[in-house]
Amino acid sequence: MKKIRAGVIGTGFIGPVHVESVRRQTNAVVTAISDMNIEIAEAKAAELGVEKAYGDYRELLADPEVDVVHICTPNNLHYQIVKEALEAGKNVVCEKPLALNVEEGKELCELAAESGLVCAMHLNCRSYPMIQQIRRMVENGDLGTIFAINGSYQQDWLFKETDYSWRLQKELCGDTRAIADIGTHWFDTIESVTGLRTEKVCADFATFYPTRKKPLKPVETYSGKILSNDDYEDVPIETEDYATVLLHFDNGAHGSFTVNQVAAGRKNRLYFEIYGSKCAVAFDSEEPNSVWIGNRDGNNQIMIKDPSLMYPEAREYNSYPGGHTEGFDDSSKHCIRKIYEAVDGKENTDYPMFKDGLRELQLCKAIFESAMAGKWVEVEK
Repeated sequence: MKKIRAGVIGTGFIGPVHVESVRRQTNAVVTAISDMNIEIAEAKAAELGVEKAYGDYRELLADPEVDVVHICTPNNLHYQIVKEALEAGKNVVCEKPLALNVEEGKELCELAAESGLVCAMHLNCRSYPMIQQIRRMVENGDLGTIFAINGSYQQDWLFKETDYSWRLQKELCGDTRAIADIGTHWFDTIESVTGLRTEKVCADFATFYPTRKKPLKPVETYSGKILSNDDYEDVPIETEDYATVLLHFDNGAHGSFTVNQVAAGRKNRLYFEIYGSKCAVAFDSEEPNSVWIGNRDGNNQIMIKDPSLMYPEAREYNSYPGGHTEGFDDSSKHCIRKIYEAVDGKENTDYPMFKDGLRELQLCKAIFESAMAGKWVEVEK
């Protein structure tokens, strides 16, 4: 069996996640990785056991042994690399966001449609086994009519004034930070699980650190050391640490959502509650192997991940029997599995596409405009 050959552009946190997820597929292999710094690319290739390393992503795109390109760079580079990847005839898996604005996203969707190639987003959170179970519960009418949806996505990795990342730089991440970074995962999960569309939003933004201390040295040079004030420079922050958004859905349901990247103790918590006319469900990504089911007449329930208890359509997102934990890395594995099924020629496979990436850009635009204007804004359809 000929294996699909992948090239990964970007060696930060998420790049190696893609490498591992591809390697967990039976029909794929990682052929090459690239980074703007060839020394970093070579070091990462050696660390991960990848054969080829490139210091220029265009060299990777020109490699005839690469079938699928995974784009894991800062946000501002996605648009250009996607365009060049499609021109090179490569299938594409892009990290969110698809681009920096709706106009770029629409152009990429048009190019994707013209190309006939598989053009996918790495919106992996929808692929948790128990989130797929909730999706099937909704489809089968277990919840009844959905009345309300509430939730959050909260982290503490930017809790301190000295915490710094390229994601804090507006020219690299776009108009929004927390919403575009992790809020997109929440919205994609909710809309793909419920089948509902967000019609209107009313947002409130907050930046708790108007300036942050940016390290003057690469992280590796001082890891584990105590820095003095001379090792930092103060830089202004123009993107949000926090946002709360009121929501109206197209079936008449209402909701609310909070995103917070300075939430002490919350390491990476995607959380939601869906309230229906028959029952309610709740999911917490820090406890991903269970779903809370709320009942008015009778006891509430905790459903534990067990393929034998789940809907048949959700079972394929389980790799192990009940009692065997599956989490973030498994959600990425299953997201890539569905994408690579399409690359392999399987029809009607269910994976996040560029149109889903465009949808996230439309949501981000409406939320940003609402926060700036202080009023309700309709989401582009």
